[in-house]
Amino acid sequence: MRGLLWLLGLFALAAGLAVAGRYNEGYALLVWPPYRVQISLNLLILLLLGGFGMLYSASRLVSRTMALPAAVQRFRARKSKERASQALYDATRLRIEGRFGQSLKQATAAYAANESPGLAALMAARAAHSLRDDERYRHWLAKAAEHDGEVRVARLMTEAELAVEGRRFDEAAERIADLQAGGQRHIAALRLALRTAQAEGNWVEAVRLVRQLVKVKALRPDQAEPVKRRAHQEGLRQRVGDAQALLAYWQGVPRDEQRDAAVVAELARALIAAGDSDSAQKVIETRLTGEWDSTLAGVYGRCEDGDIRGRLARAEEWLRQHPRDPQLLLTLGRLCVQSQLWGKAESYLEAALAIAPGWEAHVELAHLAERIERTDDANRHYRAAAELSRR
Repeated sequence: MRGLLWLLGLFALAAGLAVAGRYNEGYALLVWPPYRVQISLNLLILLLLGGFGMLYSASRLVSRTMALPAAVQRFRARKSKERASQALYDATRLRIEGRFGQSLKQATAAYAANESPGLAALMAARAAHSLRDDERYRHWLAKAAEHDGEVRVARLMTEAELAVEGRRFDEAAERIADLQAGGQRHIAALRLALRTAQAEGNWVEAVRLVRQLVKVKALRPDQAEPVKRRAHQEGLRQRVGDAQALLAYWQGVPRDEQRDAAVVAELARALIAAGDSDSAQKVIETRLTGEWDSTLAGVYGRCEDGDIRGRLARAEEWLRQHPRDPQLLLTLGRLCVQSQLWGKAESYLEAALAIAPGWEAHVELAHLAERIERTDDANRHYRAAAELSRR
């Protein structure tokens, strides 16, 4: 429709010019002695317009011809850049596909074409690492380091990540320290730092990093709890045998993390092994006052020496609230044995077996039978304990 309108417009303009030309009787006289030329004004105008058009076209042709070498050069440079960009793209795609040799080849081509050389060097380093070619891996990392203005953070993250994968945790810790020294606190770096701290057994640092990940919402609290639990347990195991060190560590644990029953149980066992049953008793009682936990009730019976009668009285108070807890009944049996209350001990242990048969109760009954010289009963309970432990 637009083309038709233009065509109609041109026809109308031509018609208008033809009509206007009929009323123009002017002429032009050109004198070049001894020659004289007389032409109509309309023809002169047409000749001038035509000459201008031809001159303009000739100048454009010459200009285009003169610019042709530069245009060809730009075209070749554009094609070369497109090939280099494609090579970098292919290097990334091939590495994801697991074709590491081809990925290394394409990354090398991109680097040679100076297409994002820092990034190309990192892709080549990752491909070489996947090929287990440590020499080329180090070579390409050095190449990437030459372009730190472009990819410093990416290079440090790559080195840290690949060092963790290769279980070179000292190297990973150094790279993460370099990264954090530059003020970088992004989530991936924190996660790598957490893996490194766990591998190195630096549990205090691991707990700090978990808290930081929760703070930046990189971990949900329910995801962080198992990690913090294990970190605290390992931290306590590193201090086994030193009651003062265990209590000092525990005082540094935030109150909300002290409510974890598994961690409290680990602390109580470690304190008992270090010979500080009184502290273990207080820790367990504090935890069970807030919320009941059957496992902790079982550990309570492992406390020895000190105020045995007080522990027995406290356990009997708990029994009124939890009369069918087998671990509590087992604890009461052990405490009665420590107090030399043989009859009560046997009744508690038998009650624990009636609710939940377990090898621990059989062993305790076997020990009790040996104390009161009932050898046949002791042997029977030992056999039952062995059978249950095999199951």
